Amino acid sequence: MCGRYASTRSPEDLSGLFQATPPDPGHVLEPSWNVAPTDAVWAVLERADRESGVLERQLRPLRWGLVPSWSKSLAGGAKMINARVETVHEKPAYRRAFAKRRCLLPADGFYEWEPVPASGSVKAYKQPYFIRPEDGDVMAMAGLYEFWRDPAVAADDDPAAWWATCTIITTEATDAAGRVHPRMPLALAPADYEAWLDPSHQDPDALRALLAAPAGGRLDVHAVSTAVNNVRNNGPELLEAPPAPGR
Repeated sequence: MCGRYASTRSPEDLSGLFQATPPDPGHVLEPSWNVAPTDAVWAVLERADRESGVLERQLRPLRWGLVPSWSKSLAGGAKMINARVETVHEKPAYRRAFAKRRCLLPADGFYEWEPVPASGSVKAYKQPYFIRPEDGDVMAMAGLYEFWRDPAVAADDDPAAWWATCTIITTEATDAAGRVHPRMPLALAPADYEAWLDPSHQDPDALRALLAAPAGGRLDVHAVSTAVNNVRNNGPELLEAPPAPGR
C-alpha cells in the first residue's frame, strides 16, 4: 500500500521533467511533504485537445482516491487510493481507466510504517520510513485517473459538476522497501512514459510489462519522525531522522 508520499517539486520543474504543458496559473499546488488521501496531487496525463483533436501531455491536479464514473458519490474515493497491479486490468473499478486513462504521479518518495513491539516502558508503535530513489530523481508512480459527474450540480458546464480523481498502482515490495512493508508503488522509466500515457495503447499485457519497481529497486530507506502520522503536519522536517531513544 502507498498511503502517504512527498511531492515538493514546482510545476515548472515537473513540466520540464515530463515535457508537459504547465497547468493554469489558478491550479497551482503547494509543495507537500505529507500528501494524504483525498488531497489534490500533480498528475501527468495525455488528452486530446477539444478543438484540434491533437494529443497533448498535460500537468494537472487530480484528487487522490479514484471514483469510478458509475459511483453514486465521492465518498468511496478515500478507499481507492491504490490499485493492485495483479488485478488492475480486470477489476470493474479500474479496468476502463487502465485501458484508456493512465497517468504518472510525480513523487519525491513515499512513506511506509513498520510495527515496533512494546519494550520495557515503551508502548508498541509504528515507525514511519521514507523511501526514495537513491539518486534523488523524481519517482514517476504509475497511476490511473477517472472523471466523475456530480449529479447534485445541474449544469454540465459548471466546473463543480466534474471531479477528476486518481489512484496509484502498487506491487509486491522488494529490496529495501520490502523490509518495511509488503507493498509499494510501481514506477516507470522515462523511456516508457510515452507508451504508458498514450490512450490509444490498450494492450493489457504490453501495458503491464512497462511497470517496474521504483528506481529499479535502488531505493534509500530511512526512519523519520512520527510527526508524519498526523496529516496536519507538513514541512521538510518530516524527513528528518527521529530522535535517538531516551532523548
